[in-house]
Amino acid sequence: MKKCYSAISAIFFLAILFSSSSSIAQLNFLPRGSQTAKVMQRIGNTDVTIVYSRPSVNDREIWGALVPYGMNNLGFGTAKESPWRAGANENTIFKTSHDLSIDGKTLPAGKYGLHMIVNEDNTATVIFSNNYSAWGSYFYKPEEDVLRVDVSAKEIAHVEQLTYGFDSVDANSAMVSLNWEKKQIPFKIETDVTNNVLTEVRKQLQTTPGFARQSWEQAANFALNNDGDLDEALSWADAAIAGQFFSQKTFNNLNIKSQILAKQGKTTEAKALMEEALPLGTVFQVHGYGRQLIAQGKNDEALEIFKWNAKAHKGTWPVHYGLARGYSALGDNKSTLKHLKIAMENAPAQANKDRVAANIAKAEKGEGIN
Repeated sequence: MKKCYSAISAIFFLAILFSSSSSIAQLNFLPRGSQTAKVMQRIGNTDVTIVYSRPSVNDREIWGALVPYGMNNLGFGTAKESPWRAGANENTIFKTSHDLSIDGKTLPAGKYGLHMIVNEDNTATVIFSNNYSAWGSYFYKPEEDVLRVDVSAKEIAHVEQLTYGFDSVDANSAMVSLNWEKKQIPFKIETDVTNNVLTEVRKQLQTTPGFARQSWEQAANFALNNDGDLDEALSWADAAIAGQFFSQKTFNNLNIKSQILAKQGKTTEAKALMEEALPLGTVFQVHGYGRQLIAQGKNDEALEIFKWNAKAHKGTWPVHYGLARGYSALGDNKSTLKHLKIAMENAPAQANKDRVAANIAKAEKGEGIN
């Protein structure tokens, strides 16, 4: 019986060995002429990724030749007319973790096949298809398009290998560009970072991060500084301050709540809250609050805070530096210099001394130091 089993196994192995090549997977680890690349850019908390293959110019005519203009029958697959695959080999893949706006149109979060129609008049149409797993554009179907965007191409210096890049990246947007030979095909992507972050914050506050006071403070502070819902921000600050097992009243969360109240126009409540916060703060936190008031143009209030700090933390760094900033904000140059010189004496490190010395030089010229 054992010999019979061995004989059957041998026959099965030989059948596989000599079967036609169409029934056996081909080697997929050999080097390609157009090698695979991946480029990713984070915008806020949105990750945008492009996976593509990089053909070389290799002294060939590219535009209108290797990459034909317009839609074309490629002579293979099911598509009667196909755009360019915007790369080589398999589909170029464009992936975004959150919704994007491209040319005022929405591209939902997801994974897409990226194609392009390149025109002779230096324009192009960028296509995002639901089909991202096909090989090239041979099986392209217009009905699978999610978004089409018309763009203008640009002439650039020679780029030997096709390259995707992210340029002009800022807090909410980036310019995506395909660069090859002497042509660049760019398109701008934008995302609502504040909404994306706050949506994620709401989810995370229901999980492990929600068991830490600092998470609620961070959430409230982000909403405060990024035009979030102030009532929601206030509820997060309140959770950090009291009512939960992790809650603790601190200078930081009282300061955040005070700023939210001030933004809501409740200035009296905001000021009273900071009076409650001051004794809970370190010398540096109170100093930072004084500078915050200067930035808001509340110079008289700032000087009072610096005076409070100097009294509560007598002789310590950086109380005299704070007083110098307070007096400078009010244009009292004589008092500014007086406190700068005392600050120089109790500066704890050379870097602090250098900063104070630079401000002394400014004050001696009658310049402000804020």
